Amino acid sequence: MTYQALYRVWRSQRFDTIVGQQTVTQTLKNAIVQNKTSHAYLFTGPRGTGKTSAAKIFAKAINCRHSQDGEPCNECETCQAITEGRLNDVIEIDAASNNGVEEIRDIREKVKYAPTQADYKVYIIDEVHMLSTGAFNALLKTLEEPPKNVLFILATTEPHKIPLTIISRTQRFDFKRISTQDIVDHMAEILQSMEIDYDEQSLFVVARAAEGGMRDALSILDQALSFGDERLTVDDALQVTGSLTFEMMDTFIQYCTDGKTEEGLVVLNKLLNEGKEGSRFLEDLLLYCRDLLMYKQAPRLLANQSGQLTEGFKELGDNLLPETIYQYIQILSDTQHEIRFTNHPNIYLEVATVKLATLRKPKSLPVTSNEGAVAIDSAELSDLKQEVERLSADLAALKKEGPVKEAPAQKAAPKKSTYRLPTERVYQVLREATRDQLQQIQDAWEEVLQLLTVTQRAMLKASEPVAASGTGLVLSFDYEIVCQRASEDTELQENVRTGFNRILQYQPNLICIPKESWTGLRRDFLSQHQDEMVANSTNDALPMGEVELVPPEEDENTVVNEAVELFGERVVEVVND
Repeated sequence: MTYQALYRVWRSQRFDTIVGQQTVTQTLKNAIVQNKTSHAYLFTGPRGTGKTSAAKIFAKAINCRHSQDGEPCNECETCQAITEGRLNDVIEIDAASNNGVEEIRDIREKVKYAPTQADYKVYIIDEVHMLSTGAFNALLKTLEEPPKNVLFILATTEPHKIPLTIISRTQRFDFKRISTQDIVDHMAEILQSMEIDYDEQSLFVVARAAEGGMRDALSILDQALSFGDERLTVDDALQVTGSLTFEMMDTFIQYCTDGKTEEGLVVLNKLLNEGKEGSRFLEDLLLYCRDLLMYKQAPRLLANQSGQLTEGFKELGDNLLPETIYQYIQILSDTQHEIRFTNHPNIYLEVATVKLATLRKPKSLPVTSNEGAVAIDSAELSDLKQEVERLSADLAALKKEGPVKEAPAQKAAPKKSTYRLPTERVYQVLREATRDQLQQIQDAWEEVLQLLTVTQRAMLKASEPVAASGTGLVLSFDYEIVCQRASEDTELQENVRTGFNRILQYQPNLICIPKESWTGLRRDFLSQHQDEMVANSTNDALPMGEVELVPPEEDENTVVNEAVELFGERVVEVVND
């Protein structure tokens, strides 16, 4: 006998065997038992959730002379004929290939005739949203007032494409995505009945890849069984679905948590070279981070849903704070959105890896004792008490003497950067910079990145060219730590020069600066070199409008303003020379 796919062999033949749709099946059974069936039904929901199977079971149950509790017997001639698709009174139509007005008019003509072999004539129209507007209009009147003993069952995955005039004339049943656990339990029953050994974790891999569709799950299971050798293993399931093992994700996230950017990029590159898809990689990581969050907040719920948890996963769950996991999920979610609109998804995956590895982790909370009190060092507690006493004394003195007008406090100094800015080198580029040169660099930037290694490309993806001369190129980096690494990487700089030489016959010296420092450097240069910039008419990279923003008398006015603030207007007298 010709081999049949698992989803065909194990297609549901009773309402009770439809997985994950108890509400829908119970309602349909009760309608049959109570003789309250409608003339038109609309079954909606994702693919592979049992819509067409439920329609055929309903056609059997309503025509079966030996049905019990709304279930067909599947043994009488009528049930068997409907199962085999040879009963003339149950017509199944594919609207994707029969979507014209003529086909619907043909139905309108034939629907007038009474059923010949069964009690009810049932029309099952699959993918009904594919019908044309004219076809919907032709169906409208018949659907509203069909002849006696005629039933319409419309099935679709996209109900928003169906006219409201059609929906309002039907009873709508929404089929939901099947849970991972229900899919796993059903596949386990099938494998046990087929006497095939399996690893429990392999079923979870298949079920997650199916995304809530039982037909997809059985198709993937069929592939995995053909790929394996008399036993379904986790490796077989991972190879067929393209998913990642828990150990792979443990290693990747651990590298990112430890700040090991290069090791994380190596793991990513290895996975991509093995044929893993970027979208599947991100989806698996998102689910993994979701499981980490559940492990911290609701460990019992996670144990019931995900099966086996590795030691590496438990260690990460114990060490990571929820705030860090939220940030991981946000970065991965943003990357998942970005790769939908690009032809180079690997670049976004590399940038996401760098972001995860360089993410600043929030400090953990103080350790609490068994009684619930926060454990604080005695010396630290003594210092806190003295500080409170001093503040209390100052407050009492202030209430007694009244408010005292004090000189305005100096602004807090900004946090000093650990990276030493190459100010003179930037100034040298700005003296000779031209807008045309910068435009050529920006146009060729993406092409140059493609000539670099994976690690180098990921590092430079967080930068952009901001100024260029005949001998130098200033790069502005989003992150200071990446900027410092790039400035120290001689191999990276040489590869960039080689890339520009191949494309533009241009070999610039790279000058790396943090993005937050670029505006200040440019403003200071304009302020200090106004006369030089005015005289050099060939430099059009820095418009003179910006020079005018820094007038020469700015410093003098600043001194006067500060003097007025310190001593008051009555004391300060301004004398013009």
